[in-house]
Amino acid sequence: MLSIIVAIDDNFLIGKGNDLPWHEPADLKYFKKITMGHSLVMGYNTYLSIVNRLGKTLPGRTSYVLTYEKALEHDAIIVEDINELINEFKDKELFVIGGKMIYEMLLPKADRLYLTRVKGTHEGNVYFPTIEFNKYHKIKSEEMDNLTFEVYEKIK
Repeated sequence: MLSIIVAIDDNFLIGKGNDLPWHEPADLKYFKKITMGHSLVMGYNTYLSIVNRLGKTLPGRTSYVLTYEKALEHDAIIVEDINELINEFKDKELFVIGGKMIYEMLLPKADRLYLTRVKGTHEGNVYFPTIEFNKYHKIKSEEMDNLTFEVYEKIK
C-alpha cells in the first residue's frame, strides 16, 4: 500500500528551501509515530535534508531514495524502478515523505494520505500538488492546537 504523509499549510505550502517552513513538534511526533517500523521513499534532496539534520537516516525505518546517484551513505537504498518498489509493498505500507517532485509523481498512485494541516499561511517556496479529494474519503480527523491530522483512503 502506498501512503503519502505530508504537512501542509492553508495554501498547501510544504517547504522553504530544503527544510520545513515551520517548527511543529507535535507534527514531528505524529510523523514518527505513524512511520516508525515502516519503509519510506523519498527524493535525494529530502534524503540530504534528513542526513544533514540528523547525521543519519531516520532511525527505525528503512529509507529508499529515488536518485541518479550511484551510492548513498547511512544505509539508504537507491531505487531504480519505483513501480517495482511499489509492487513489493502491496501487502505492507510504504510511506512517501517528499519532496515535491516525488509527491507529484506518486500522488496519483497513493492509496492513503496522511495530511497534517498547519493552520495559517507561512513563508516558503515549495507547494504540494493539487489533491483530487473526490477520489478519497476521510477516515480520520483529529485537532490539536493549530494542527489538524487527517487520514484519507482512496475510493476503490
